[in-house]
Amino acid sequence: MRVHVALTPGEFPRLALAGRTALVVDVLRATTTVVAACVAGCAGVIPVATPEEARDVAARRPGLLLAGERNGEAIEDFDLGNSPLECTPARVGGRTLVLTTTNGTGAMLKAREADAVAVAALTNVSAAAVWAARRGQDVTVLCAGEKGAFSLEDAVCAGLLVEQLCGAEEGTEPSGEALAAQALGRLYGSRLDRLRSDSTWARTLAAKARAVDLDACLVVDTAEMVPVLGDGLITPEGATLTCAEGAADIRLRRRARPDATR
Repeated sequence: MRVHVALTPGEFPRLALAGRTALVVDVLRATTTVVAACVAGCAGVIPVATPEEARDVAARRPGLLLAGERNGEAIEDFDLGNSPLECTPARVGGRTLVLTTTNGTGAMLKAREADAVAVAALTNVSAAAVWAARRGQDVTVLCAGEKGAFSLEDAVCAGLLVEQLCGAEEGTEPSGEALAAQALGRLYGSRLDRLRSDSTWARTLAAKARAVDLDACLVVDTAEMVPVLGDGLITPEGATLTCAEGAADIRLRRRARPDATR
């Protein structure tokens, strides 16, 4: 299995995803919000590129919830912003969301070129790695980045995914970019609170009085849900017990073979 990490959206135009499994990462906050919505029992999430497209979709299908942001701010006429804390069972349970964000939904739309696509965040990183490993294909992790540029928190999450994928299968071949992400994952994985000060976007969210979102996003494995994108709709996948067992298996195998990532 070959594993690659697209560290910035600048790589997306030349990224070949056919025949591969893709994992989309936007820790602050789109993929964390999607995971939270699926855990809360939403019927699904439709990612779209622009607020205008979101409104058009909702106009054709009454009953949808509009969710999203631009530049970190909620869109005025939308039902929800882009915070995982808004995704409670009372607000999203049984409902379908149409989501558009500055960075994350663009990465989700690009990922549709892959054979299979799942949404990953720090909150479900182990379950997402298990899901991808079990597919048995080469894997590409797409970091949504920040307005086309590098995002530290996305690279850290991608690195944690690489670490677990390398532990899942002997002979896994990480690309140079995957190795760089893996190094960041190892550096920050046990001290995610450092991202509050080291991440540019984390500091921006805190300045926008969204520090509570950092509390919800910068935590590992609080969810065992793996949202999967197919036919333009993200839906909950992953049985809890199966994912939990698989994640434990990956961790045990990695400890047994400390050289597995070399």
